Amino acid sequence: MTDRLRAAHSAVDACRAVVDVLATHTDALIATLLHVHDHLRCVAAAGSWHVFSSVPLGRGIVGRVYASGRTAVLTDVTTDPEFIRLGPDVVAEICVPIVDRAGQPLGALNLEWTSELAAAPDLDAWRVLAEELGRSLGARIDELGGPPAETQAEKLLRHSVSLSAAGTESEVYARAAEAARDVSGLSSAVVLTPAVADSPELADVPMGVAGSAALFIGGVVLRSSSPGPRDRALIQRLAELGGRELGVLLDRARRHGTSFTLGDPDRLDPRGFEAVTKAGVRTMIVAPIGPGALGGVLVAFDDVTAHPEPARVSLLELLGTQAWTCLDRLHSLTRLRHRASSDPLTGLRHHGPFGERLAAAEPGRTALLAIDVDQFKIINDTYGHAAGDRALVDLARSLESTLRQGDELYRIGGDEFVAVVEVPSVTEAVAVAERLTAAARRVGRTISVGVALQRRDELGETTLNRADQALYEVKRRGRDGVHLAP
Repeated sequence: MTDRLRAAHSAVDACRAVVDVLATHTDALIATLLHVHDHLRCVAAAGSWHVFSSVPLGRGIVGRVYASGRTAVLTDVTTDPEFIRLGPDVVAEICVPIVDRAGQPLGALNLEWTSELAAAPDLDAWRVLAEELGRSLGARIDELGGPPAETQAEKLLRHSVSLSAAGTESEVYARAAEAARDVSGLSSAVVLTPAVADSPELADVPMGVAGSAALFIGGVVLRSSSPGPRDRALIQRLAELGGRELGVLLDRARRHGTSFTLGDPDRLDPRGFEAVTKAGVRTMIVAPIGPGALGGVLVAFDDVTAHPEPARVSLLELLGTQAWTCLDRLHSLTRLRHRASSDPLTGLRHHGPFGERLAAAEPGRTALLAIDVDQFKIINDTYGHAAGDRALVDLARSLESTLRQGDELYRIGGDEFVAVVEVPSVTEAVAVAERLTAAARRVGRTISVGVALQRRDELGETTLNRADQALYEVKRRGRDGVHLAP
């Protein structure tokens, strides 16, 4: 083993050497796992073709041994809740930490004996040997520069998982920028999107804000993740190009796909990118997010000359595609939620969200206004249901535009609506109801409104029943009016 470790030229070679030699002396299932980024990655294994390629830090026996730096010996794996079963029944396990020359854990060496093996191992002897191997292997890995770096494929997988877990559009853009910077190996990355695709309330946010910094620049929105001191200055210089230059970059990438510079623009022809190179950019990869004019672009760049190989450019294209898939999923979920909670005809929320709002009502300050369209059946019978639908839409828009900020209107039946308003008194609630009746008259309709202020210790359903009773009273009096429940 000593000779094989001395001949190893990398951490992977060293792990394979340990596994190969051990496999000649035991039928155990053998695996060496090293800490790579946020996982313990299986670098070499023998005895079984089905192994965990990686284990999250802190998970399983190997995660516990790595975190604690202490050996685990199990003679009955069924008694340990952290044991992760994968293959045949394991009757004994020895897991030892792989430690560097300073005694710091680098990973874990794991040996498992199964019930299919003929002879039981001498666990005490194997423990002593395994711990010595863990120290020898760790020392050689330390000499060779430590565990292997995360591969590009592993980086892409990690960022793809992160993108898929993003819950908002802003998170997708921020994580896409972070992924582009990591995968490309360049110092900086941003996402450019057309401003028309963003909320009109989007305001300038200074660079460096934690989470997802954003700048509104002319017709373009520039987003980054959380830039460090070095790339913050370069991102700021790019932002100072202005909306016109950034718009050209955005349009060019969306029209023609990926572009990247090779070599030093001081020596090679930078035509078409003069403004970018004047901002200090010496290497740049641009990848579209989404098809054509629908999406944005990922821009990874650096102020030093580099030569990004085509494989890295392809990875950024994959990231752009993944980001678009995540955005499309979020948009679909938003549409589904809207459909699930809204009336398809008027766009108002229906009885489902109304029930939730009713449960959250504040007694003593919440008034319910039960609303019914007067003689709506005559409209349907005389002019048809299409005319009735148009009348409901016009009425809903007029009523909603009359309500104050924070008041809510729901359609809970064919021609039945309920407004939930926060008021300091019943007088204010009645005033709101009277404004609604006036709004209905402006679109050629009349409504009857029953008003009830939720009493203290009164359920919302009870308040609604009182508002309905007040509504029926208006109907009895001739419609087109307001009545306050006692």
